[in-house]
Amino acid sequence: MSINMNRTAIFLALTATFPLSTQLALADESSAPMLEEVIVTAQKRAESLQDTPISVVAFDTNTLENRGIHTLVDVGPNVPNLHLTPHPNSGATVRVFIRGVGNNDDQITQDPSVATYMDGVYLARSQGLAMEVGDIERIEVLRGPQGSLYGRNATGGAINFVTVAPSLDSLEFKQAFTVGSRNEFRSKTTLNLPVSENFAVKLGYLIAKKDGFVDNLGTGERRFGDQDRTAYRLDALWRPSDRMELRYAYDRSEIDDSPVFVGVVPLYPEQAGRPDAGDPNVTGLQANDITTQGHTLTVAWDINDDISLKSITGYRELDSDQYQDFHTGVLGPFVLFGAPIDTEQEQFTQEFQLLGSAFDNSLDYILGAYYFNETADGSGKNIIPIQQKDTGSTSEVENTAYALFGQATYTPQILEQRLHMTLGMRWSVDEREASLAEFEEPYGSPVVILPPGTGDADFDEFTPSLVVAYDLTDDVNVYGKVVTGYKTGGFNTRASSIELFEQGFDSETLISYELGIKSEFWDNRIRLNGAVFFSDYEDIQVSVPSDITDPTVTDVLNAGEAEIKGLELDLTALLTQSLTMTLGYGYLDAEYTVVEDATGADVSDQFRFLNAPEHNYNLDLEYVFPSLPFGELSATLNYSWQDEKFTSSTVTGGEFIVDDYGLLNARLALTEIPISTGDLRVALWGRNLDDEDYYVSHFRAGFPSAIWGEERSYGIDIIYEY
Repeated sequence: MSINMNRTAIFLALTATFPLSTQLALADESSAPMLEEVIVTAQKRAESLQDTPISVVAFDTNTLENRGIHTLVDVGPNVPNLHLTPHPNSGATVRVFIRGVGNNDDQITQDPSVATYMDGVYLARSQGLAMEVGDIERIEVLRGPQGSLYGRNATGGAINFVTVAPSLDSLEFKQAFTVGSRNEFRSKTTLNLPVSENFAVKLGYLIAKKDGFVDNLGTGERRFGDQDRTAYRLDALWRPSDRMELRYAYDRSEIDDSPVFVGVVPLYPEQAGRPDAGDPNVTGLQANDITTQGHTLTVAWDINDDISLKSITGYRELDSDQYQDFHTGVLGPFVLFGAPIDTEQEQFTQEFQLLGSAFDNSLDYILGAYYFNETADGSGKNIIPIQQKDTGSTSEVENTAYALFGQATYTPQILEQRLHMTLGMRWSVDEREASLAEFEEPYGSPVVILPPGTGDADFDEFTPSLVVAYDLTDDVNVYGKVVTGYKTGGFNTRASSIELFEQGFDSETLISYELGIKSEFWDNRIRLNGAVFFSDYEDIQVSVPSDITDPTVTDVLNAGEAEIKGLELDLTALLTQSLTMTLGYGYLDAEYTVVEDATGADVSDQFRFLNAPEHNYNLDLEYVFPSLPFGELSATLNYSWQDEKFTSSTVTGGEFIVDDYGLLNARLALTEIPISTGDLRVALWGRNLDDEDYYVSHFRAGFPSAIWGEERSYGIDIIYEY
């Protein structure tokens, strides 16, 4: 830890002392550049980031390219208090935590605590590349509960992927190639075709391949962690009049990655090094087979100059077959656990939004209605040779949700219209049904079918929000905010008994109190946004291991109460005409205050918050060199660091901790290369340049186990646009 901290301190000291002199030199420059305005739709309408009273981080197209952000996983190190880890049973599934709030499991009977949206459509399941193949205009990360406008299980926050709509104006073509170490190859093609003056089509195709860093010495797939992905997208825009627009999109993604490697490791503070190969006794290692596809129809109608109506309709399907090998060879020439998991899911969503303004634009409002329906079935089999048997289960669910919501911002004429008061509310109803059938298959004996179980539960919640904001100056805004988040209850297919499955678990709520500032200084060359918050978290859904020898058995408890305190700082500064710095910092203090066991005793000292490091930050420096005859050269340096964090909710079987680590990335890009037609740019990049050896997950799977982060990699991007 001391080496990492020393490197971090030196890195920050150098970047902090250099800007001071350059800023002073810049003060007298009349032609100094300014930061570009960032537009977000975090509150369902386009507005400046600086006018949005939310702790939100937004990445535009250029930032995504410069930082090498392609998937949701890539976003994590760039946003303070956002943490993402793979699920041990299904490495293609991402677990998302914001401000210490998230879901540590992946079941069709449970929902994530951080809501993810693609062009306004809620993605109930996290598998798939729908967001990667799209021509991304912006990614927004909303930190903290979103109780009124994003009420679908958003106790932790929400992530919005916003794509670029087809253009009616011109033919456009973009081809991006990436070639890198470990046979990495990535090709993304986008073609925009204006068919007529009011109709256009955009096509997208993606292929992404990369070798894993752990060889399979047994049979089946050649390596653990191979990536093999393909995705397609069709996007059509029709504008029949100046006041109406219809947009339809279809996407399909196919993931054939091989399972990530799970190794046996010691408990913290000891740490095992990143392995090069698995056990030669591995037999028939299977690749995952995941296909997700969906349709989106968005209709926007400007009824008049002050009122508009929007309809967002979405339908999505998921077909997922995943396999995980746990510890072949540790206790003999067979797998300790093998876990094939099959899931089929489909969902339909419908949202209506009425947006308007009144009283000479003193009042901005949005009213809406939301409907969600999901059906799914899943099956899993636990191969346990050491117990001389296999176990498994099949489950079916149907989830339906309804909601009415509204939010209004009033800016009175008094106080030079600097005061803004926002009131929001949402009424949510969730209806959930689930069934579970389990079986045991002792080796050499007939299959034993266990008594099935069913569950049926309804939940409803009213979640208000109140924000008071004040413009201290034209460039400095402060706000205070109180908001309630809600996550529906459900059922647990990994329960230790059918009775506990049928009993299910209750909903959880989180009330957040937040003070924030949005500010720009020095003629818009420095942007500083910050927020401090306190969250009162109740009836928390926690997965607790029931049998430390069997990772497939956990029970979900509504584990009492907790408090989460923290802050976020986001700084962007144009230090000179050539040098830009971006710094993000997050702090968390999360602890359980009350957890009662079956006897009524308080056992909160045995519980830990997952993926909630006390400190984390990211630092980016971008320098643009003087123009060259053959183009414009720029260099980007990125460093992200996170403190140690707990990765198990209880101390049962030992405390599981991922130690602190930092990742250093760099990119050297040549843009504006003079060619006869179009725009060509080339970039060299490297990730984890220090070759940091670190865990991304640490947990118990029969033995203390871990999944390792990526080793050092490097490559080249070639991008052509017309």
